[in-house]
Amino acid sequence: MTRGGMESVEVFTSEGKGRGLKARKEFSPGDVIFAEPAYAAVVFDSLTHVICHTCFKRQERLHRCGQCKFAYYCDRTCQRAAWLNHKNECSAIKKHGKAPTENIRLAARIMWKIEREGSGLAEDCLVSIDDLQNHVDSFDEEEKKELRADVESFLEFWPPQSQQFGMQYISHIFGVISCNGFTLSDQRGLQAVGVGIFPNLCQANHDCWPNCTVIFNNGNHEAVRSMFHTQMRIELRALSKISPGDELTVSYVDFLNVSEERRKQLKKQYYFDCSCEHCKKQIKDDLMLAVKEGEGKPSAEMVKEVIQFSKDTLEKINKARMEGLYHEVVKLCRECLKKQEPVLGDTNIYLLRILSIASEVLSYLQMFEEAADYAKRMVDGYLKIYHPNNAQLGMAVMRAGVTHWHAGLIEAGHGLICKAYAILLITHGPSHPITKDLEVMRVQTEMELRMFQQNELMYYKMREAALKNQKIQVMPEPSNETSPSLFHKKE
Repeated sequence: MTRGGMESVEVFTSEGKGRGLKARKEFSPGDVIFAEPAYAAVVFDSLTHVICHTCFKRQERLHRCGQCKFAYYCDRTCQRAAWLNHKNECSAIKKHGKAPTENIRLAARIMWKIEREGSGLAEDCLVSIDDLQNHVDSFDEEEKKELRADVESFLEFWPPQSQQFGMQYISHIFGVISCNGFTLSDQRGLQAVGVGIFPNLCQANHDCWPNCTVIFNNGNHEAVRSMFHTQMRIELRALSKISPGDELTVSYVDFLNVSEERRKQLKKQYYFDCSCEHCKKQIKDDLMLAVKEGEGKPSAEMVKEVIQFSKDTLEKINKARMEGLYHEVVKLCRECLKKQEPVLGDTNIYLLRILSIASEVLSYLQMFEEAADYAKRMVDGYLKIYHPNNAQLGMAVMRAGVTHWHAGLIEAGHGLICKAYAILLITHGPSHPITKDLEVMRVQTEMELRMFQQNELMYYKMREAALKNQKIQVMPEPSNETSPSLFHKKE
């Protein structure tokens, strides 16, 4: 496993795509090509009091900044580490009377850094903030209106004694945030908790079937001596073998969508037409829209009807989930599956979406056996569609493994947990909290599997006794986010 610095990559002009990154040496799956600290980053408005403003970890008890009463930290170590970036913000919030929105806070942090260091190339940066794409010229009327409102709010918040910037430059910074803001997640990687700007990462072009993945690493401030602390950073990791001169690509969107839908999403959010191999040749679209084969092959009319029914049901499910009506969600999933099963193929994305929701919500409701059945079918479908080293695939396989384990299906559970562990070792690395959790589960399920193979009856008796003596572990409440998307786009 190698840990790369910026010397491993170079910026080049990528045909038809503008700037891009390419490798200067060979990489194997799981290698860190480079790690990059945030140029500037902020916690989302809705989570400012439950997430540390330095390392973005979710904590039970946080220390509040005594001056502005707005920023929260794990401990004094995180608070001290934040002071350089929080100092100006702290006095501005006190003067302003309240903290502005995350967009304004991020723009202000960028401007204060420019005031301190200038807008040229920062240390270890391949490109300056001034040179990042802002796509302001491509904004539609609604986006332009939002931009004007953001600039006005920024000017109200920005202190008169700080360096003053022209309107055009302020608009550029907001455009950069809109197009290049990277989603930061908590230490479990399951919830989006903030947004940051990483200039080097911004140079990596999109491909629907990329050779790299980006993982957010919250860093570690737990060592007694601060020289052993590691800072919050993103890591660009290789998913497959990469040769010197190869372009380094990441995926800006989830692959689990037909090429036309992915292209629409990329055009709307990032203002470019995707010309990757998978979009041009519509690779895997047939799998994602598969229908039942064989004698009773459904008519095109019936397929259209079931897909429309699935779309309508997904809307109802979202509404019920927002309201926490999980039994209603299960009812809707079962009804939808009944209609889908005779018509849609095992890899059809509409079937897979319902299976994913059903397995997650049933696990939360402790109905593990039914959840395991759906999770198994979901994983079987995902394995035929996703890149074998896809982080979202790894997370889904992990969830399915845990569900099988809870259901007492120890052989299948252990097998899935091992499969997930192999994927996440490459996508997240061995020291990521999720991988460490998985390693503990892998050891535990291996031990249980050995016991099961020696004496099945004894295994089930011991399991029953253990479950009686301990409170059953509640699965995390289902969230509406499938998993944090790569770049944060202001909705």
